Amino acid sequence: MDLSIGWAHAGPTILASFLASLVECVEALTVILAVGSVRGWRGALSGSAAAIAVLLAIVAGLGRALTHIPLHIVQLAVGTLLLLFGLRWLRKAILRSAGLIPLHDEQTAFSKNTEAMQRLGGARGWNKVAFAACFQITMLEGTEVVFIVIAVGAGGTGLLLPAGLGAFAALTLVIVLGFAVHRPLATVPENTLKFIVGVLLSAFGTFWVGEGIGLRWPGTDWAIAGLLAAFLAIALVTVPLCSRQAGVAGATVHQ
Repeated sequence: MDLSIGWAHAGPTILASFLASLVECVEALTVILAVGSVRGWRGALSGSAAAIAVLLAIVAGLGRALTHIPLHIVQLAVGTLLLLFGLRWLRKAILRSAGLIPLHDEQTAFSKNTEAMQRLGGARGWNKVAFAACFQITMLEGTEVVFIVIAVGAGGTGLLLPAGLGAFAALTLVIVLGFAVHRPLATVPENTLKFIVGVLLSAFGTFWVGEGIGLRWPGTDWAIAGLLAAFLAIALVTVPLCSRQAGVAGATVHQ
């Protein structure tokens, strides 16, 4: 594979992993900030760090295991899962954009988690409630990041490293921002990110399913760009259709 084709595959891999991981990291950070501000930062950060260590071990173990499985089988399996995962995100993003379900509000999530911690009573220093809460949320959101890294990295030989770099970049960015602002990242357009990530993961899933069944994509790796454009166009067309349908249904109900 020449250098241009290699970057054509590695670049989108890094981007998809980065954006998908960024969404999960922002959600985890919202809870961690709420817990840390009420129950103490030492326990909150310790719980998060412990969960990250466990997740890194899982990534390392699964990454080595994948090398013993025929590539086309891995591509078909993870491509199918990634396609379903991406379509789920894209469906929710379309419904949110059409106004059929409410937008995700990180500020509201932060307030709810803060109130929940306050009901347990304030505590400073290392605290087992803070440790447990932050360990659980980091494991929960981090498990999805692990799936993304393994799935994206399994799309071709040598792609696990770019996928891991994308996830690590997202984690680093959110950690830096969290320490810098000490407040929920309400300004991050998470719903827009989910829309983009849904398109990316759906396109990647479709591409790898095709690779797994032996389909010869026109332009080889460059076919990913065509799939991205196709999914984006379909999603953008679907949003006003859903919005119009919801408006017609609402008008019918009020008649």
